[in-house]
Amino acid sequence: MDQDTTATVQQLLGHTPGDPSLFDRALTHGSRQGEGNYERLEFLGDRVLGIVIADWLYHRFPKEAEGKMNRRFASLVSRETCAEVGRSIDLPRFIRLSKQAREGRAETSDNVIGDVIEALLGALYLDAGLDACSAFVRKHWAPLLDDQRKAPVHPKNGLQELAAEKKLGTPRYEDIGRTGPHHDPRFRVKVTLPGDREAVGEGASKQEAQTAAAAALLEQLS
Repeated sequence: MDQDTTATVQQLLGHTPGDPSLFDRALTHGSRQGEGNYERLEFLGDRVLGIVIADWLYHRFPKEAEGKMNRRFASLVSRETCAEVGRSIDLPRFIRLSKQAREGRAETSDNVIGDVIEALLGALYLDAGLDACSAFVRKHWAPLLDDQRKAPVHPKNGLQELAAEKKLGTPRYEDIGRTGPHHDPRFRVKVTLPGDREAVGEGASKQEAQTAAAAALLEQLS
């Protein structure tokens, strides 16, 4: 197992692990009962990704206001972005799942792929330190940051700003449903504004569903 894990980590991260067991856990989904899984490492890796991205933005955009850096940050650490990076390194085929989760295509879920990317960063941090994590993030997130010619406006912020500009009131978000298995849930959220203005969004988390709903209503109003 150590030999297989070492080869996998070298392929995914370009790193030779000192403690392959860390990476075994990082690649193991919670559906594998009785085995260590990625959840604690994901908690750590989420914070590692945050500090690496924050430091990068702080130095790359020395004259940019906090609000604009926050918008860049939110986009770069989002579940969708982490999943995009995971797919770019062919991560899904290395995720260790139970037979049921594999049949349910859990390895295609943004939530699962994003979680495993963060778990791998947590393992890499423990195994090799922050500099190794920074090198990996800067390599694989660079094309995404380079595409941000200006700080992106989050749809929820954009909707709130447009509603205020048009004197339409404050957007209200309401959870209206959840479907799918535990490892790959789908949430539905409705956003409304006074005057019977409304839109529905769907996503792998409530936050994603709210974002999709806000984007849909923003498009209507624009």
